[in-house]
Amino acid sequence: MKAHVLAALTVFVWGITFVSTKVLLVDFAPVWILFIRFALGFLALCCARPHLLRLQKRRHERLFALAGLAGVACYFLMENVALTFTSATAVGVIVATSPLFCALMSWARGNRGALTVRFVVGFALAMAGIALVSFASGGAIGGSPLANLAGCALALGAALVWAAYSTIVARIAEAGYETLASTKRIFAWGLLFMLPVLPFGGPLPNVAALADPVNLANLAFLGLGASAACFATWGFAVKHLGAVTTSTYIYLVPAVTAVTSVIVLGEPFTAPIAVGLALTIAGLALSNRP
Repeated sequence: MKAHVLAALTVFVWGITFVSTKVLLVDFAPVWILFIRFALGFLALCCARPHLLRLQKRRHERLFALAGLAGVACYFLMENVALTFTSATAVGVIVATSPLFCALMSWARGNRGALTVRFVVGFALAMAGIALVSFASGGAIGGSPLANLAGCALALGAALVWAAYSTIVARIAEAGYETLASTKRIFAWGLLFMLPVLPFGGPLPNVAALADPVNLANLAFLGLGASAACFATWGFAVKHLGAVTTSTYIYLVPAVTAVTSVIVLGEPFTAPIAVGLALTIAGLALSNRP
């Protein structure tokens, strides 16, 4: 029960991060938001777990490196860039497709029970909702159709990358590594992979932007809450529930993001978006039914 509660709370926080990032994009380039966020998260984890994680086998380092590349550098960079092209609601909905990719990866590794008929039907409902919200959000915000399509494609790619990250984290958990220390190591690898991109990531954040109270609050929320704390709780949930079951909670992200987007960003909440959210949540209920 504890793992289920932590998975739900983690996803609730992550649902708000799309809106928080959208606010920061006014003053910061996507790459710099990503770097500052995870630098703060890494420092917080260093304070919580100052000791160096000892690897059981040298080849396990590849798992931590791949997790840092997929779940930190690639996923969040794709998500942040997607938010510059389309609405926070659309991005929040599309990343909910990651459970299907996660189930496919589990099936490819030999878990033939990962793709049940109920799971596939539930996902089909969610996909219908995702498509509806994506098109409705693109028209509602009044942007270029091509830009909206690019943002949605990036968000879908991010969902695939997140499924890979969840699968890798499950393997790290199976090896018996402690959650906080392993998360810190993953963050370190993720920051390392970001360094080559920073010179091409747009202008450096200026002092005025960094000193703005709203920006400071959002950076602290993303770095300390959504990254340091939530990555640890997500790792705990994956360790006890498995990657497939835990990932299905991501279906809750669209509802959280849509409500927050309307309240904070003033994004429209039209009838097609409402129907799309309902279909997505119905898919969650069906796919995650015991």
